[in-house]
Formats: sequence, C-alpha cells, structure tokens
Amino acid sequence: MSYFDAASSAPLHPVARQALLASLDEGWADPSRLYREGRRARMLLDAAREAAAEAVGCRADELSFTSSGTAAVHTGVAGALAGRRRVGRHLIVSAVEHSSVLHAADAHEAGGGTVTQVGVGRSGAVDASGYAATLREDTALACLQSANHEVGTEQPVAAVADACRAAGVPLLVDAAQSLGWGPVDGDWSLLTGSAHKWGGPAGVGVLVVRKGVRFAAQGPADERESGRAAGFENLPGIVAAAASLRAVRAEAEQEAVRLRELTERIRVRVPRLVPDVEVVGDAERRLPGTVTFSCLYVDGETLLHELDRQGFSVSSGSSCTSSTLTPSHVLKAMGVLSEGNVRVSLPPGTPEADVERFLEVLPGAVAGVREKLGAPVPVTVRQEDALVVDALGKLCPLPVIELAKVIGDVPVGGTVRVLADDEAARLDIPAWCEMRGQEYVGEEPADHGSAYVVRRVS
Repeated sequence: MSYFDAASSAPLHPVARQALLASLDEGWADPSRLYREGRRARMLLDAAREAAAEAVGCRADELSFTSSGTAAVHTGVAGALAGRRRVGRHLIVSAVEHSSVLHAADAHEAGGGTVTQVGVGRSGAVDASGYAATLREDTALACLQSANHEVGTEQPVAAVADACRAAGVPLLVDAAQSLGWGPVDGDWSLLTGSAHKWGGPAGVGVLVVRKGVRFAAQGPADERESGRAAGFENLPGIVAAAASLRAVRAEAEQEAVRLRELTERIRVRVPRLVPDVEVVGDAERRLPGTVTFSCLYVDGETLLHELDRQGFSVSSGSSCTSSTLTPSHVLKAMGVLSEGNVRVSLPPGTPEADVERFLEVLPGAVAGVREKLGAPVPVTVRQEDALVVDALGKLCPLPVIELAKVIGDVPVGGTVRVLADDEAARLDIPAWCEMRGQEYVGEEPADHGSAYVVRRVS
C-alpha cells in the first residue's frame, strides 16, 4: 500500500517512536514537582521546548505545547483578539485558511466581532498588497497560513507580515503544513503547528506568542504552559514531537529536492496521460511533496475508492462525495474545477517506484470511473437560438457531463443553458469553460435552481 496523504497526517518518524517509548519510562511524573522524578520530567520538558523553539526560530519561553494544532489555533486567535480588545474587534483571514482558523473566525463573528476574508487568485495565493489593503484602525488580528493544506501553494507571509507590522497589527501564521520543511520567514507575531503533520505523534500542537504581543488567554486560569494550555502535559508526546521535528529538519533540504522532482513528474505527466484534467495550485511556490489535480466527468469519491483498491491512499477536496454536497472552500475560493479532485501529498521517503506505479494506474482508474458513472442521455430542448439542458436533481459531475455532450449541437456563437440545482455547478461549469475554451456567460435565476449560460466559441 502506498500512502500518499501526508498533508493529512504524516507517518510516525522512527525517531519519534524511539523518543516516545523512552519517555514513557522516564517522563511519566509531574514536571512541576520538586522531587527526583518530577525534576527528571522537567528536564525532558525543558529540553523538548528548547529543541522545538530552535526549529521554529523563537525563544523557548515564547513557545507553549497544546493538545493539538487546532487547539493551538483556537487558543492563539482567541487570546490575541482578547488581548487587543481595546483596539477593536476586526479580524482578517484568507479565504483558503484551514477550517480551524475559519471556525475561530465564525465564533468571533457570532460573538459580535467583524471578519474580513481576503480572496485568492487561481493559484491559491493571496496578493500581499490586497491583503494589506484590508488592514484597518480597529484590526485586532490578521491570520495567514504559511502553505495551503489542499493544493500546497505557499503564501507571501513575509510581505504580509511586514505590512501588518507597519500597521501595528499582529499576524498569526498557521504553519502546520510547512514547519517540517523549515522555519517561517517574516516578522510574524504568533505561530501554530501540529506534530502529526511532520511525523510526530498526534495530540501535540505548538503555539508561539512573541514577546511584546498583547495576549490574554481565555478560559479558566491554569498555571501550566504559561496559562495557554490547561491540564497535565503530554510529556511523552511532547518529547517525541520535538525529537521528530529536529530529525525531519535535518533531512529536509535533501528530501525536498527529491520530492519536488517526484511531484513535478506528476504535475507534468498526469495531463498527458489523462484527458480533461486541470492541475491546480502554484507551479513554483508550493510545498515539496504536494500536488493536486481535478478530473472532469469523475465522481471524486468513486475515484478515491478505486485508487484505494489499487493500493494508493490519496485525499480529495472534491464536492462529489456522499459526505458533502458543497465544493471544498479552497477550490471554490480559487475558482478552479472541483469535481474528481485528487490531492497527492508524498511523505518523506516515498520511493520513486511508487510514484511511477501511481502514474501507471491512474489513467485506467479514471477511465473506469468515467465508464461506470456513465452519462445519462441529456434532456434537451430548443428555446429559440439556445439549447436547454435539464440537469435538475443531478449531482456533479453530471451537469458538466451533459453540457459537454451537447455543446457541439449548437453552432459557434450559440448558447447552452444548463438548469442545475447542485451547488457545485456554480463552480464547475465556469471551470469547464476555462479548460475547454468556451465562454461562460453567467448565471441566471430559474424556476428551480439556476440556469448557467455557456456560449460556444470553438
């Protein structure tokens, strides 16, 4: 089985396993106690904090360990907003942040605060000057991920951090996807990370709050971790997390070169091997091991099951799954195709042979899914000079399939109106037009759902 979903959770690094097992014997006592076992535990905790701080690029007393990366984000956002309550209650986030950041923003808005979402281009990156333009006098906090979790695009953190610093606004960076590859550039104020993303154990996160940042931890007071993470420290997990971060960093430079070559191989060859594919995300400024593409006329969940049957564990941001009827918020914000979406995120050590086998298997898997899915004969009628396709009640990718089957039936300059009530059609039909060189005229209201108008230009 080839595991290609490191962006969700990386396999436990051998150094993490060794450190975890060793600290189970040595680090079980309360590190706040003064007796021998407590002092031994305190030494392990202090050493882990020093190692993690060195890797992050901060002071040891600026770093706290939390119960997860999500807990670190929620604590960091809430504490920074509370600490700057007198400045205002305006929060800025990008439209492609991890759900933990967006959920924190929703909670802030529900509590009476205001939130600005900064849009992104088709590569998935914010424009630094556009982000800076959203800063206001009442902005209490700005948030920006270092790299995107779905498409791998790196964000211009350093430029945004400079703009925030000039405006006197702290910037919180969610660095969960990138910390294993290196420290985050820029003059950021707060930073979060998650150990299981870099090969550490699950259940350990990091929260860094720079000296001088106004911060008021929320919830009942607790004396541990500078009052920012309540409860007894998960010392074996913390030791293993710090040890694995140091280990992956030592291997990062060489491994990044190797994985970039493998993901570039996928980026270049998949569109050649599989027709009607869009590779998404920035081609240059991206994480070393992540590549994402979307396949027209494919049910994403069925494709993932087929790849799993063939021995590949991959992920998807597709809207075409039984668990969700709406497109990935990341793909939607980028304005790219969402159907048949596949994210390949290679863990360090991935053999070249596994990537080659994936490229051999993928074309047949996609073709098989397209054949199984089939495309029902579209219901079409003529309305003056337009062709109307009734795709009401059909989920993606069927509205797009039906559009593709009839576009040739209208003359150049003629239009096709696709009637659809699936939310994904709002994203996927314009994306299909972009890929196939047709003109997307726009969306019009209909008796049921919406009418998506496409003009044939070629």
